[in-house]
Amino acid sequence: MGKYRGLIGVVGNCAAGKTTLVNGLLRHGYRAVNIAQEHSFVPRLWQRKNPDYLVCLSCTLGTAKKRREIHWGQERLDQQWQRLAHARAHCDLYLPTDDLTIEEVLQTVMQNVEALN
Repeated sequence: MGKYRGLIGVVGNCAAGKTTLVNGLLRHGYRAVNIAQEHSFVPRLWQRKNPDYLVCLSCTLGTAKKRREIHWGQERLDQQWQRLAHARAHCDLYLPTDDLTIEEVLQTVMQNVEALN
């Protein structure tokens, strides 16, 4: 079980790995929540969850298409990043996931939050 007891908020574009990361953190005993900021026109939506630590994940369109079937293009991804701009500017950890395994993303986040103790 993790030692860090704060709430970890996770934001990111579609297919960046938010749900997978949150599920992994929960399995390891952390408190974590997936915040769907990429779909909201409210720039500070992520703050409503009041996370103690904010992780912002990203991936390119090419990676997103490898991870799931999507029928939209770069313009939609750019819109998502506009909606995520405030969260990214205030995140504690920004992590591009294109070249990382699920386990590497999870370990990176856990190491970073545990370094706060």
